[in-house]
Amino acid sequence: MEKILNYINGKLVEPVSKTYIDNYNPSTGKVYSLIPDSDEKDVELAYQAAHAAFPEWSITPKDKRSQYLLKIASLIEQKLDKLALAESIDNGKPLKLAKSVDIPRAASNFHFYGTGILHYASHSHSMENSAINYTLRQPVGVAGCISPWNLPLYLFSWKIAPALAAGCTVVAKPSEVTPMTAYLLSEICIEAGLPVGVLNIVHGLGGKVGNAIVSHKNIPLISFTGGTTTGAHIASVAAPMFKKLSLELGGKNPNIIFADCDYEKMLSTTMLSSFANQGQICLCGSRIYVEKSIYEKFKNDFVAKTKQLIVGNPLDDNTRIGAVVSKPHKEKILSYIDLAKQEGGTVLCGGHEVKLEGDLKDGYYLAPTIIEGLSHTCRTNQEEIFGPVVTITPFETEEQALEMANSTKYGLASVVWTENLTRAHRVANNIHAGIVWINCWLLRDLRTPFGGVKQSGVGREGGFEALDFFTEPKNVCVKLK
Repeated sequence: MEKILNYINGKLVEPVSKTYIDNYNPSTGKVYSLIPDSDEKDVELAYQAAHAAFPEWSITPKDKRSQYLLKIASLIEQKLDKLALAESIDNGKPLKLAKSVDIPRAASNFHFYGTGILHYASHSHSMENSAINYTLRQPVGVAGCISPWNLPLYLFSWKIAPALAAGCTVVAKPSEVTPMTAYLLSEICIEAGLPVGVLNIVHGLGGKVGNAIVSHKNIPLISFTGGTTTGAHIASVAAPMFKKLSLELGGKNPNIIFADCDYEKMLSTTMLSSFANQGQICLCGSRIYVEKSIYEKFKNDFVAKTKQLIVGNPLDDNTRIGAVVSKPHKEKILSYIDLAKQEGGTVLCGGHEVKLEGDLKDGYYLAPTIIEGLSHTCRTNQEEIFGPVVTITPFETEEQALEMANSTKYGLASVVWTENLTRAHRVANNIHAGIVWINCWLLRDLRTPFGGVKQSGVGREGGFEALDFFTEPKNVCVKLK
């Protein structure tokens, strides 16, 4: 059975404890590899390596840093099939999705920041003829980067690439639920010749490894993507230490559908925004609000299309719904479906496990689920489920739709469907969310800021905002007379 190894100081190494954690294949429910059960000792080794590498890396010319990132991007592209298969097995997502979205996006992240750093500029301010001020952007130091399990390499690279481009060195922790592509990235970094200590990857449990990174007195910056509860804990530890924080947290995103929408385009896109990656994307539209005049038509069409989705082997090209990531997560999702029934909801389709045959009989499969008849203030509509479960609710006025959309503690993303240009802009302005998609979903320009409001996060990732986060501005004032 394959043992995943830590990547510290340019080498693949065992954890100090020599102990390992089981890594499960969600599609079969069976252990298929072992993960280092690392702790603060491994984090300290990683920090020391990153600390030693920082002085040289921080002054390495931008074009040289760019070359390393572009080489990593190229190697990810060359190893697309291997990485996509590893992601599918580790996460349970359809192989087709990993091959078309996850791995190409990981390569794009490295490519984007490999080129973006060459165009990153700072400001100067002239005080007429008396003085000139210019701003230096200098890398913060050793960055702690902690990423989630739903889009493993995609989101891991989304943090690491800008940190390295900015001149930081990194101690990174991938999710212990989906560690395999981070391990394969270690091998890619070695092949790319990345200088030792610049990137260090420590595998293990959040309570041990993640907490050791967050609480380390000499790691001045934390970038975290994951659940809001964990984000609150990180903030409580890091804030008194005055660390820079970027927290990309949960979402309970509204999808507002007006009667004047392009109906067929809306319907096909709503299928994706509801159930892509088994609904395990923080940007999925899990609360669907539909104008009353088309509600019945939408309900019937949406249910019919959802029933046609094939739940099956992630490695089968016909599969549209793979396995959810773990047994505990499957049980959490089922508990919310039970809760919805208790709250008076009606399950229109799904709402149950799917049992496959043969080697897949113990896998973690759920039927895509649609629920109606719930109050917009009930727990099912207020709490993040993070699975293939959506609720549908009619509305009569724009004001009512906005009231329901804005009623949660979250504010990450939203979708608005309308052909009325004025309404589109007005609703977008009044939604409490960091991202508003109009007549589309998950259309991402990597130059734009990414993040949420309220309990969906602190700070922004993406574009030059990420490079700003991993650097500190320093004003230099030169008197001319």
